[in-house]
Amino acid sequence: MPPITIYLIITIAVIGFLSSAIRILREYERAVVFTLGRFTGVKGPGLIILIPMVQQMVRIDLRTIVEDVPTQDVISRDNVSVKVNAVLYYRVVDAEKAVNQVENFQAATSQLAQTTLRSVLGKHELDEMLAERDKLNSDIQEILDEQTDAWGIKVNIVEIKHVDIDESMIRAIARQAEAERNRRAKVINAEGENQAADKLVSAARKLAVQGEAMQLRYLSALHDISGNPGSTVVFPFPMEMGHLFAPKGVTKLESDQKLEQKSGHQSDEGSES
Repeated sequence: MPPITIYLIITIAVIGFLSSAIRILREYERAVVFTLGRFTGVKGPGLIILIPMVQQMVRIDLRTIVEDVPTQDVISRDNVSVKVNAVLYYRVVDAEKAVNQVENFQAATSQLAQTTLRSVLGKHELDEMLAERDKLNSDIQEILDEQTDAWGIKVNIVEIKHVDIDESMIRAIARQAEAERNRRAKVINAEGENQAADKLVSAARKLAVQGEAMQLRYLSALHDISGNPGSTVVFPFPMEMGHLFAPKGVTKLESDQKLEQKSGHQSDEGSES
């Protein structure tokens, strides 16, 4: 064999050896290294060297993974059928566990997220799903984070994206909302009438205690009624208010006596006739 051929074979072998022995890992990557099938450590980032045919490695990405949770059919606690989907944000915090404790951590996390979503939402009513979404997100995130800890996974965020319900249920919710608005309007109206009644009772008590205020109110009513000149109004006038129209210098007692005398003459004339 010519020497040049030997040199060429040796060069190719060296290049192949180096290419299989040298690995470069990015900042967000780690290598789980196995030596003759046994776990021997986690290496990276940067340049690492492996023994060909003796050591193997599994590359793990430590960046946050965004996982869409497929739409799930959920029966709420009040027996309403809804379709719910969500989005999951998680990352690997322990590369060794992510490789040795679970076969495929991404598929396992996705399946666990689906079952947890159905389980948690099934314990709540439809109104809670619509109004307390932040609390539900937090509950699902805590459960997933606890269960995936054994796999070296950290679940950071769980967000429920959509809660879809049937058209008939949408109409029922609209009717319920309208009934609630009507109820609140009636309550507010009743409270206003109650407050107005309290004010009227208070004013009536003040007028009953203060006679002069009652008389002024009486005169104000007379003034309002007399505003229309084209009508004749017969209005009872209490005798005790006659002193308000008496000449200057005449006391209330004298005015009352004159009114009584005048009333007596009118009654006598009526009896004679």
